[in-house]
Amino acid sequence: MAMFDAIRWTTRGLVTSTCRPTVIGLENVPKEGPFIVAPNHLSFLDSVIVQALMPRPVAFFAKAEYFTTGGVKGKVMKSFFEAVGSIPVERGEQAASVQALKTLLAILDSGKGVGIYPEGTRSRDGILYRGRTGVGWLALTTGAPVIPVGLIGTEHLQPADSKSVKPQHFTMKVGAPLYFDKTGPDHSLPARRQATDRIMDAIAELSGQERSTSYNQSKSVD
Repeated sequence: MAMFDAIRWTTRGLVTSTCRPTVIGLENVPKEGPFIVAPNHLSFLDSVIVQALMPRPVAFFAKAEYFTTGGVKGKVMKSFFEAVGSIPVERGEQAASVQALKTLLAILDSGKGVGIYPEGTRSRDGILYRGRTGVGWLALTTGAPVIPVGLIGTEHLQPADSKSVKPQHFTMKVGAPLYFDKTGPDHSLPARRQATDRIMDAIAELSGQERSTSYNQSKSVD
């Protein structure tokens, strides 16, 4: 925990000093108990930003490659993602994604916060895509409040296919908690879809993005 706190505070200081972000609504994050953060996804850096700026720790999925890359760079990445509580998941493998959801469930059961991108992967054209129902499954299974987040401008920090980061202003809007009845894992698919759509509506209101009724076809986790 000491390593986690040190990295989170250091990253927060770096982000706030170089980007001077506008952050709205942090008071909406519960002071105790489990919670689910559901942001839109525009940049590779979104998880780092949310983890750094949220008042409580948030565990996100991360590509398994970030934990297995060789060399000095690989060791640095692995240490960072482990320290901030990221959860490795194999890209494009449904079984691995299901197992990752179960890992998030265990974290929520321990009273902590998790983060999940309902779109599944980042939007490369700035459109908010239809939400996949994993977030609805988590919300209904646990009854944990869902905190919608709208990120605006983070795509300019590291454009798609770019390896360089260009610090500049962005906005993070944290919405009011969304509450769902705790049904456990035995709930209907329509109920899961309805919960997910409600979450996406809240994200859209915060981010102001154009929306699509289709899924983002890229299945990678990033």
